[in-house]
Amino acid sequence: MNYEELLAAREAGKPQKSPMPIGAYYREQVDGKWRGMVDIRAELNESVQFSEALKAECARNKTLGNSHQLHFEPVMDGHDVKQLQLEPGNYQTFEQLLRDNPAVVAERGFIDNVVTQLADICTYLHKQGIYHVCFSPRTVLARKGDNSVMLLSHGSFYKDLKNQEELYGADADFVAPEVLSHGPIDERCDVYSISRFVQAIFDQADIPLAYRQALKKAASESPEDRFWTVADMVKAVDKRRNTLKSVATFAIAVVAALVCIGLYFELFPESQPVEFVKPAPRQSTDDLLDDGFSPEELGVVSGDSVNLNEERASQREYEAKAEEIFRKKYEQEADRILSKIYNKEYMSNSEKKFMTESESTIEELMKKQSELGAETGIDPTRSQVIATEIIERLTDQKKKSLGGTNSRGIQKQR
Repeated sequence: MNYEELLAAREAGKPQKSPMPIGAYYREQVDGKWRGMVDIRAELNESVQFSEALKAECARNKTLGNSHQLHFEPVMDGHDVKQLQLEPGNYQTFEQLLRDNPAVVAERGFIDNVVTQLADICTYLHKQGIYHVCFSPRTVLARKGDNSVMLLSHGSFYKDLKNQEELYGADADFVAPEVLSHGPIDERCDVYSISRFVQAIFDQADIPLAYRQALKKAASESPEDRFWTVADMVKAVDKRRNTLKSVATFAIAVVAALVCIGLYFELFPESQPVEFVKPAPRQSTDDLLDDGFSPEELGVVSGDSVNLNEERASQREYEAKAEEIFRKKYEQEADRILSKIYNKEYMSNSEKKFMTESESTIEELMKKQSELGAETGIDPTRSQVIATEIIERLTDQKKKSLGGTNSRGIQKQR
């Protein structure tokens, strides 16, 4: 008797079922081999709409060729699908995996592998127009042995059901808000759900720094504030991780340099004080220069003075040219940026929305001032004065061009 059979005997032959949106997943022996099964919820089968959607998914499931997609065969009861029989394999839900082995979260590369595999199958499914919708520890399966991610049923097949919250039940927290309110379903729905899934995995551990910012953005209530695809979220995590590695490497280099400097001064021999003989005082001499005399009073100009004057003139000419270039470029950019909010569409918006747009516009103006100032090499204080002057002038022009019906405006940069 193997280990699985011992466990089965201990449970008195009763399979442990894990609830899913469309039914309950469990394992049982079929022809002497353990197979995964899903009992379809009876109350759902009472809906003709659900029955047709389930049959459509069964037909489509056969054509899906990703290595993280589980295939299944429907077990019919008359005209209804009573059960789903999964392909051979030993699978468990992530809920069971984390319950039996919570330390797996701390294993090197575990989370990265899970997120990468989810991105892989999502990219594949999205190209097919399919969206999983609900990633939760009870709906995402793991293959025993290597913990490879496996997906079973996909929520986009059931998007037309009237009560989405009833469909997902306790897993509704892992579903994007727009899905529950019958909004559009796209890649961003899966981005939201995966972020909630990863956060659930870390319930018993701290989320790594590389993931925190990306997960916060991915879990935004508004779809427009999320990443467009799961792959974009993975890239953001990798970028954050590389930045942290660079900072850590720099810090290590600084510490090493300080240690080397300390050792150098520690090992360097101390210099002995040397006693010098004070020289005899010099007799004072009459020198025209000591009386404030300047050779220029006699029309004598040294070569150094001429070169210094030429350098100063050249520097002033360079600075004037740099300011001219800065003024021209910044005026073009400022006109483009200010045009985003000084138009009939935004000027007619509410005060709150206009102020929000104005704040982002100010940030963009300041960023552009800093970039062009560094590019042309002029002093930041001088670039600030020129930028403020241009913004005030363009703002007045645009308000006048709009008929002067709105008193809103961009505040001076500080």
